[in-house]
Amino acid sequence: MPSILLPLCFFIAAQGKTATGIYFVDSTILRVCHEKRASQNRAFKGLAKKSKSTMGWYYGFKLHIIVNDMGELMAFKMSKATTDDRVVLPKMAENLTGKIIGDKGYISQKLFDQLYEKGLQLITKIRKNMKNKLVLMIDKILLRKRGIIESVFDQLKNISQIEHSRHRSADNFMVNIVAGLAAYCLQEKKPSLGIKYNLLNG
Repeated sequence: MPSILLPLCFFIAAQGKTATGIYFVDSTILRVCHEKRASQNRAFKGLAKKSKSTMGWYYGFKLHIIVNDMGELMAFKMSKATTDDRVVLPKMAENLTGKIIGDKGYISQKLFDQLYEKGLQLITKIRKNMKNKLVLMIDKILLRKRGIIESVFDQLKNISQIEHSRHRSADNFMVNIVAGLAAYCLQEKKPSLGIKYNLLNG
């Protein structure tokens, strides 16, 4: 493991993280090469996996992140491409309380109950085949604001360049991702909802 990787992780952990009580969770794919060249890729043999996303098949990994409504990075985790998003969430969110908003991929009564017991309410859109549930207006508003985390991923990929297919080793791949996350933490202007907390608590 490159000597710089651990200090970068400590640096990210030491950054100011505001416990706003409003969080967003999602994952994004990280390709390491074209899916058709996966069998020829030696650097990630036995590490990367093939999986299917909304954009089609890919060979690589997943990056899971949690951000608050100010765009601050609260937690991140790398996983295999085949990992269910719901599996990694409890550990990532173990120190958070309030509301956490995710897409339909996080729907699970067991997960909801597990988080709720620790003071964190999981809010997701319901599937068409699910019974309608009474949803608070603020929760509906927050669901419509999920684009904040997509904006974070956009900055990570297009500004911090965390995804490219030129890595010659898995170690360099990890350093590039963590360095990109560290660079994002240093950005003065992050995607933000500009929420007025007195309105939320009123």
